[in-house]
Amino acid sequence: ITIKDIEKIRKFPNACKDSLGRLRVGAAVGILDREPRIEALLAAGADVICIDTSHGHSAGVIKAIKETKATFPNCELIAGNVATGEGAKALIDAGVDAVKVGVGPGSICTTRIVAGVGVPQMSAIRDVCKVAAKHGIPVIADGGVKYSGDIVKAIGCGASSIMIGGLFAGTEESPGETILFQGRSYKVYRGMGSLEAMKMGSRDRYYQDDIEAPHKLVPEGIEGRVPFRGSLSASILQLMGGLKAGMGYTGCRSIPELIEKARFVRITTAGLRESHVHDVIITKEAPNYWID
Repeated sequence: ITIKDIEKIRKFPNACKDSLGRLRVGAAVGILDREPRIEALLAAGADVICIDTSHGHSAGVIKAIKETKATFPNCELIAGNVATGEGAKALIDAGVDAVKVGVGPGSICTTRIVAGVGVPQMSAIRDVCKVAAKHGIPVIADGGVKYSGDIVKAIGCGASSIMIGGLFAGTEESPGETILFQGRSYKVYRGMGSLEAMKMGSRDRYYQDDIEAPHKLVPEGIEGRVPFRGSLSASILQLMGGLKAGMGYTGCRSIPELIEKARFVRITTAGLRESHVHDVIITKEAPNYWID
């Protein structure tokens, strides 16, 4: 252990590390040409592999899970995405170690409009968690997070962890190009289902790997811009602060306790309007709240 290690422990006490003190790393693969990729990723030290597709409750994904577990029995395996209890049960029976939930909740996803398929994220989390809890399988809520309060709600509904894209798309560390528009900085953000991403190689995630002509691709996402939000660490600080506040309000000291204690109340449109800032003009933006 060096002085630098001690400084990192002090600065990042909640960092997710392995037994050797290294940050844990996950990697995603598709169902095609996955074995050599998984082998290389595990050899490089990846802690977990995710078989990531837009439709996890499919014969191809279930077959891929079984084959991967047979070839790499010690591999921690996540698979998804699903949006129903039946889909979760199928993946669990195939041998996954965690299930990823979310069909269409992402800010840049158009699956529910283009394909007419999907389940509201909270309903999907609830249905999947009912099944997963019986088998002791953790659930990852993928998409639909706009505010830190959404993280509290997703975990309270049963999810063990959250996957975020849009909220981090505007940070310095994101790969999107920084652009200026009407005097303000933005970052380019595109979904994996966008036409440009499909052209670059994500088409197999949407089962269109056999389509070569770009004009024949059917995108399930868009490309846009999001406001520049500064450093990733600042965004995570706000999200973690919101989660801690939510846990404090509900009297919970741990994630499992929040899952157990959380209670949900149906509200009206008027109640939702009241929950947001109202009857005032915002003159100074907050780092954790904005209105479209």
